[in-house]
Amino acid sequence: MILSRRPDVERFLSAPTKGVRAVLIYGRDRGGVHERADILAKAATARPDDPFDVSLLTDQDMDSDGGRLVDQLSAQSLMGGRRLVRLRLSTERAAIDKQAAEALKAHAEGAYNPDAFFLVEAGELGRDSALRKAAEKAESAVCIPCYEDEPGDVARLVREALSKDKVGLASDALELFVARLPRERGVARQEIERLALYLGPGSGAIAKAEDLDAFFGVEPESSLATAAEDAFGGKLAAAHAGLRRAIAEGEAGPAVVRAIGTHLTRLRRTLTLAANGAGLAEAAKASGIFWRNERDTLIAERLALTIAGRARRLGL
Repeated sequence: MILSRRPDVERFLSAPTKGVRAVLIYGRDRGGVHERADILAKAATARPDDPFDVSLLTDQDMDSDGGRLVDQLSAQSLMGGRRLVRLRLSTERAAIDKQAAEALKAHAEGAYNPDAFFLVEAGELGRDSALRKAAEKAESAVCIPCYEDEPGDVARLVREALSKDKVGLASDALELFVARLPRERGVARQEIERLALYLGPGSGAIAKAEDLDAFFGVEPESSLATAAEDAFGGKLAAAHAGLRRAIAEGEAGPAVVRAIGTHLTRLRRTLTLAANGAGLAEAAKASGIFWRNERDTLIAERLALTIAGRARRLGL
C-alpha cells in the first residue's frame, strides 16, 4: 500500500494501522526520511531506544552477515513488548535492495515473528527497485515516498518549530526565511533552531524582515565560497559577481586561491566516493558541498564531470 498524501502519512505515522508489519520510507530528502521514521518508531513500540526491543541494521551489517536481517526479524522481544527492526540503507546496490525486498515480502506474509515491526529507511528508489515494489504490493506493508517540501509545508514547519520556543516571524520575515532555507529537512531544522536561539527562546519576539539582516549576515569567505561553487559549476557571470563582492568586502588574492583549492578538494573527494559506489548526491553531502548544490543530483554530476575533465588536463 502506498501513502503519499500528507494528511494520510501524518495520521499513519502517529497511529500505524493495525496489521501492518513492515514500512518502507524512502526519498532524496534523507533528513525527512529519518524524521518520519523516528516518529513512526515511537508509535510502533513503547521503547524505541531500548536495545533489548530494537535492532538497528545497515548495509554493512547485511554485507557482513547475509542472514542477520532474517534472524532479527525472527527473534522475540526479551522484554515482552513489540520488537522493532530498523534497517537504514545508504546505498542503492541491487543485491542489498533485493535482499531487503525478499525479507520485507516474507515478513509481511507472516514468515517471521508476527509481533516484530520492520521499518526500512532508504534514499531515492527508482521504479525498478525490488524493495519499493515489494512494499507497494504487500497487503501488510506500507510504502511512504518522501518528496521535497513545498514552500507552504516549509512555512508550517518553521511556524510550528518556532512556536515551541515562544518566538515567531512576521509574514515578510517568514517569506524571506523560507526562501533562504535548504530543502533537506534535517539541515532546515538546524537553521530553524539557530534562528530560535538568535531570537531568544521564550522571549516572545516576533521578528520582521529587517530584523533578520544580522542573522543572515554576509561574510567575505562565504562570498568566495559561493564564487568558487559557481565557477566550477560553469556559472561564470555569478562567479564574477561573487568575486567582486568578496573583494569589496576586503578579501585579496591568497583568499581567492584558498577558496578555489578548498572547493577543488571537495570535488575530488566527491569523485573518489562516487567511484567507490556512493551516489553522487550522497558523495557531495559527505564531501561538504553546500546544500544548494545537493538539491539536484544532476548538479553534483556536472560538478564531478567538470573537475574530472580539468584534473585529466592538468595531469592530476
